[in-house]
This record gives sequence, structure tokens and C-alpha cells, in this order.
Amino acid sequence: MGYTAIVDYGVGNLKSVANAMNYLGFSTRVTGDAGELERADAIILPGVGAFPDAAERLRGTGLDGAIRAQAGKKPLLGICLGMQLLFERGEEGRTCEGLSLVSGSVRRIETPYKLPHIGWNALTFPNPSPLFAGVEEGSYVYFVHSYCGVSGAPGQVVARTDYGGAVTAAVQNGGVYGCQFHPEKSGEVGLQILKNFGGLNR
Repeated sequence: MGYTAIVDYGVGNLKSVANAMNYLGFSTRVTGDAGELERADAIILPGVGAFPDAAERLRGTGLDGAIRAQAGKKPLLGICLGMQLLFERGEEGRTCEGLSLVSGSVRRIETPYKLPHIGWNALTFPNPSPLFAGVEEGSYVYFVHSYCGVSGAPGQVVARTDYGGAVTAAVQNGGVYGCQFHPEKSGEVGLQILKNFGGLNR
């Protein structure tokens, strides 16, 4: 039986993601080894913290190249900061290159509301995606962030939320997916999203 590789680069809530996938019946391996990523059926890139620090860690371990190499071969899901790293660049603190797997940049949320944005918000779906099969528009998921992706290709935005303005909640570019929210902390809705992702390569 194959497995989903959860990328360990020193930045992320690895255990909760692994626990959620295991609960759904998917085998996982938490790993920082490029060979494990190559052998995996799918890859999840989690992340918590600041974009520049995470990007430097990925480059320092060589995992940035490994992720890019596998992104076109198998499903890849970035979660929270992991989604932000999929973009071309981040503007948190200083401009820093991302993985360039989706179009656009990561910028501070433009909102009159308090940042960071912490809590449950509803999703709308401007474009269809298999990631949200069986998930109703208006479903609530859990966010913790101050920055969000600003897409250079509107067709890649598959979910939005509102926080004093439109916020990109999920993206897709081919087999590359990203969720700004935490599906592993989003109850039954989040589990459905992870189940959909886990089923993409079956």
C-alpha cells in the first residue's frame, strides 16, 4: 500500500495532519527525505510561521527542488504557510521567492478587521475543484493567518472567504492544491477535504 509523505522541514503541525490522514485510513510518513517524497503517492506540505524562514529552511534542506520535481507527478497539498510557499513570492517582512507552483504573491491581508485572522469562516467556490467534492458552499473552516495569496491567475482560485474583503482560501494548479485554512482542525468539513485529497491518486 502506498503512502502520503508529510514534509518535515522544521516548520509545521505535522502530527495533527498525520493523525487526521491516518484517521481517514490513509498511510502517512513524516519525512524530510527527498527519496521518500519520490516514492510517495501524494505529498502534503504543512507550515506554521513566517514565509521567509520557511522558504530558507526548504532551500537549506534541498526539499524545495524535490517538491518541485514531484509536483507534476503526484498530488501535492500545501496547508496554511505550506499553501503560501506554493506561490511565486512572499512579501512578509521582505520579498522572498516561493516554489512558483501557483501564480501570484503572498501579501498582508487588506482588511479593517484585526490581524491575525483567527477563527471560523465560510467558503465560496469561484471555480470547481475535486478537493471540495461533497462540501457545500458556505461551509465553515478554521483559519489562522495574517497573510494570504493574491493570485496572478484567477482560474487557480478554487475557494474564497471574506474577512473585511475577499481572501483566497484555496488554490489549484493541475495536481497542486493549497488550503490557507487548516483542514485538520476544521471538523467534518476538513476531514472531507482531506479525504478528497487522499482519494485523488486512488
